[in-house]
Amino acid sequence: MTTKPFDSKDFLKNLTHQPGVYRMFDESGEVIYVGKAKDLRKRVGSYFREKVDRPKTQTLVAQIHSMDVTVTNSEAEALILENNFIKKYRPRYNVLLRDDKSYPFIFVSGHQHPRLAFHRGTRREKGDYFGPFPNGSAVRESLRLMQKLFPVRQCEDSYYRARSRPCLQYQLQRCLAPCVEGYTTDAEYSEQVQLAKAFLQGRNQQVIDQLVVRMEEASLDLQFEKAARYRDQISALRKIQERNAVTGNQQELDIIGYVRRGGIAAVHLLFIREGAVQGSRSYFPRVPPDTDDSEILLSFMLQFYLNTSLGRRLPREIILPEANATQLLDPEQDLELLEAALVQKVRITNKVRGERKQYQVLAQKNALNALESKMNQASTALMRTQCLEAVLDLGISIQRMECFDISHTMGQETVASCVVFDQQGPKKSDYRRFNIKGITPGDDYAAMAQALAKRYDPVKDDTSETAVLPDILFIDGGKGQLSMAEQYFADWGSRAPLLIGVAKGESRKPGLETLIIAGSHQTIPLKGDDPALHLVQHIRDESHRFAITGHRQRRAKVRRTSRLEDIPGIGAKRRQKILQNLGGLHEVKQASIEQLAAVPGISREMAETIYHAFRDE
Repeated sequence: MTTKPFDSKDFLKNLTHQPGVYRMFDESGEVIYVGKAKDLRKRVGSYFREKVDRPKTQTLVAQIHSMDVTVTNSEAEALILENNFIKKYRPRYNVLLRDDKSYPFIFVSGHQHPRLAFHRGTRREKGDYFGPFPNGSAVRESLRLMQKLFPVRQCEDSYYRARSRPCLQYQLQRCLAPCVEGYTTDAEYSEQVQLAKAFLQGRNQQVIDQLVVRMEEASLDLQFEKAARYRDQISALRKIQERNAVTGNQQELDIIGYVRRGGIAAVHLLFIREGAVQGSRSYFPRVPPDTDDSEILLSFMLQFYLNTSLGRRLPREIILPEANATQLLDPEQDLELLEAALVQKVRITNKVRGERKQYQVLAQKNALNALESKMNQASTALMRTQCLEAVLDLGISIQRMECFDISHTMGQETVASCVVFDQQGPKKSDYRRFNIKGITPGDDYAAMAQALAKRYDPVKDDTSETAVLPDILFIDGGKGQLSMAEQYFADWGSRAPLLIGVAKGESRKPGLETLIIAGSHQTIPLKGDDPALHLVQHIRDESHRFAITGHRQRRAKVRRTSRLEDIPGIGAKRRQKILQNLGGLHEVKQASIEQLAAVPGISREMAETIYHAFRDE
């Protein structure tokens, strides 16, 4: 059945001149491109001119089946809506920022005696969050510093509740010991918490001034030990200020470096906070062919700074790469528009001098270094893949390789991993883990059979081009594990991937691995310095790492999970009521049916279910 081509003339005839966002759909209804426009009719009409020079635009227009527009009040609103649509639909012809990890924060809890802690992820717990920081090491370094400056606890709540006497941190004068009565007052502890918060907000001088007042008050009251503690805090904060004066005077900056070469774009960010480089990070956006540098950088900044789900806080100033070196953004249009979209007052510039100029050069150097490292990794992976093709003598180009591994502890919480490599190296977006259930504990062969079925059953009868199958499937193990894969793919015919077992040497020493080809079980020994062997080792080690990580997570989850959670009909409120009435999980396990039935809200039938659930473990 042929579909009716997109009638651009009819569409443009009724299109408004107002600002807004347009979406392009292909024949399957998938959004393939999202764009914004100051004038929708002019911008959309530019795609359908008789002569379109850019190959990217020609390819895009050829796939348009339908279009949709959303009118906005201003071009700045269109920028924000465009960013939201890109995050939602992830169109293949837009520049996409792959940045799934949330940024870490310093968390000050909302307890009676708050604690300072490292936090990453959803902010469910009540309290104050300070950040975000560029990486975890920056948070931990800040926490170590704050432990010396402010005697506020950083211990876990379980440890805090269990104390009957002060811990070593009290002896080191790094905590006021709020866990034990008689060592500090709530007011004194709260004062230190407020000072810590002010310090995290960058109000260093205000903190020092307040400590000076407290020191003088304590001295007048003849509380010399307390005055000495305030004096030491002031001295430590003075040293921090001196260090900041040496490292730099810029308080809150983000500096962006940008390099593009060989179809790869690298964006490097330097984060300046409190007068020092607090961290840096490199990004490699997915860039469609024939995309302008200005579009890449503008899309990156919008997706980076407007991504509120990651809790980023805008700096006071953003410094872009030097204009005369890259000619990336139009200062009069793009930068003003970007500032309007960010809402908050942010200074965006690329013309700087002095210390900020040095930061700009440093960011550019880091972007270039990141790009070169990325390209070297890609070329190394391609070279290793080509060496493997030569060793196997397949006569085809290897596009996709997968590897399976099994991990468990004494047969418990078995997890199978499937990692994916292509000619550029690991393709982590395609990694998969499978929880293995219903097998004899420790039966790795049955676990492998179940993992293969979970991965390939959905595409077994799918003969379309969208069915994703590997060219080579590596099995981490000897002939036994390989035979399970052979049995599974026995009726697949020519669609089956090439199966290769990776057997360890006699001493299990790296470099002695042997490849076992399915069917003939012919072995291919490889030299220790063979690039093909290095690729196989990388794939095998990555599958092993990914399986162990998944197994540890599953095992940790089981340890954190109460057996009560697995009993049907026991929700969070009933579980809490049972534990409160009986005193804990151990007491629940030992309780009789009568004791369980005596808990408010628990019927005798439910009590019997709980009783037998623990007896059947």
